[in-house]
Amino acid sequence: MAEVKASAPRPLSPHLQIYRLTWTMAMSIVHRATGAALYVGIALLAIWLVALASGPSAFEAVQWFFGSPIGILILFGYTWVLLHHMLGGVRHLVWDFGHGMERRERFAMARFTLIGSVVLTILVWVVAFLSF
Repeated sequence: MAEVKASAPRPLSPHLQIYRLTWTMAMSIVHRATGAALYVGIALLAIWLVALASGPSAFEAVQWFFGSPIGILILFGYTWVLLHHMLGGVRHLVWDFGHGMERRERFAMARFTLIGSVVLTILVWVVAFLSF
């Protein structure tokens, strides 16, 4: 029978003890987390729509919840999740066209994604409260 040669030991993959967390890595993780959180927000929207279709008493109960401090906090968080994921998608779209690939540009875009999402969230809520 033929003898089997022992393969050379393969190098181990680098892990978190070797990698340094950077802005782009953090924003990649947050982008994935916000994508998952969007499912929860869509479920909340579905609950609101079902309550709207179910009649005044169901709609009033859901409106009461969303008008409570916890509900407002959840809606504020969902607004941030939505805007952050959108800006992350725009960042990836820019990269798909081959722009913003230099180190400084990548970090600037990652910072802008975080700062821009916070600013836009606050702006949306200020406009919403001022319009009522």
